[in-house]
Amino acid sequence: MATLKEILAKKIEEFRPRTARLVKEFGDVKIGDVTISQAIGGARDVKCLVTDISYLDPQEGIRFRGKTIPETFEALPKAPKSKYPTVEAFWFFLLTGDVPTQAQVDAVIAEWKTRQIVPSYVWDAIRALPRDSHPMVMLSVGLLAMQKDSKFAAFYNSGKFNKNTAWESVYEDASDIVARIPIVAAFIYNLKYRSDFQVAIDPKLDMGANFAHMIGQCEEYKDVARMYFILHSDHESGNVSAHTTHLVHSALSDPYYAYSAGINGLAGPLHGLANQEVLDWTLKFQEKYCKDQEPTKELVTKALWDTLNSGQVVPGYGHAVLRKTDPRYMSQREFCLNTPGLKDDKLFKLVAMIFETAPGVLMEHGKAKNPWPNVDAQSGVIQWYYGVREWDFYTVLFGVGRALGCMANITWDRGLGYAIERPKSVTTAMLEKWAEESKKAASN
Repeated sequence: MATLKEILAKKIEEFRPRTARLVKEFGDVKIGDVTISQAIGGARDVKCLVTDISYLDPQEGIRFRGKTIPETFEALPKAPKSKYPTVEAFWFFLLTGDVPTQAQVDAVIAEWKTRQIVPSYVWDAIRALPRDSHPMVMLSVGLLAMQKDSKFAAFYNSGKFNKNTAWESVYEDASDIVARIPIVAAFIYNLKYRSDFQVAIDPKLDMGANFAHMIGQCEEYKDVARMYFILHSDHESGNVSAHTTHLVHSALSDPYYAYSAGINGLAGPLHGLANQEVLDWTLKFQEKYCKDQEPTKELVTKALWDTLNSGQVVPGYGHAVLRKTDPRYMSQREFCLNTPGLKDDKLFKLVAMIFETAPGVLMEHGKAKNPWPNVDAQSGVIQWYYGVREWDFYTVLFGVGRALGCMANITWDRGLGYAIERPKSVTTAMLEKWAEESKKAASN
């Protein structure tokens, strides 16, 4: 049976002529225009990144390798006694676009076990930080501490660097990172929230199940981890964490440098930090409006209007790209509805009622471009229910999942020899000149 790396090597070789031909024969073909608002507004919707790992359709939502979330969950081999795939099966799928056999999944699980041993100096580096450091700082430092063993950096410095084979050492680093990052995350959780109580890796468990085991979680949480890491893995390349990772690696910085930078972007309140902010808002909403009563539609509708009329927003509703309910939200909602106990949880019932009422209120209010919930509107309540209530840690969970997409993408970046990213800047005066020229042209 061919290994994952051997299968990937064949696919990269077959794919290279496609990108080479596009550049050589069609390099001058325009795929879009850039407006002044896009230049000033964060390059929103500017088509300038290429990835085949995932695509985010405004109406349909995310597709991984062409498959929707339900199709992905349905197609991939499941973990033992579970309705959900293993993260290892999903990693194979992200890298190759192929649905793996159970034997191929087992091979990846076995390979990750050999990669999961984290050097002790990484623990020393994290422990040297102040104990009240944010867990995302600890995760970023942990990644950088592992950088000295980067196989890509060693290959580049060997004097034998070859751009056609550079992807192989990126693959090695990427595989080490996705295998180790849940171990580092569990260490951080235990260090900060469980009095430095450490749990050994269980060699019999897949990645998601082992993470649940290492943070002292219940059997049900194994599926929570599998689902959460897969759902948060990739959202095409324009989001901050994915784009940052791609940008930094385009300078041939190794995957440790690149993903540490991506993690630092993920820590921002407009990106990965949003999930804890949504939960904080929901708990305060519950305390103020429906602490001792059922969250009826009438009660929640009035409370939402009170929120909007006071100048506040409804966190977790709206998305930069999506114009419908985030499929990641729906996948987690389905998990809640199918889990005894969770479906009757007071906080989930409130979240569910907000889902039923908020879109209508926001549409009537008229200021929201997208009144539908995103992934952050649902994810916090699941963690809260299972006792992971240290919401500073939620972005670390996001970072564990996002490593899968980022590492798959930069492996292919090197496989296809993508260039260093270097957009061109313009001045405000130039924009003003173009604006005036456009105004004159329109009046003629």
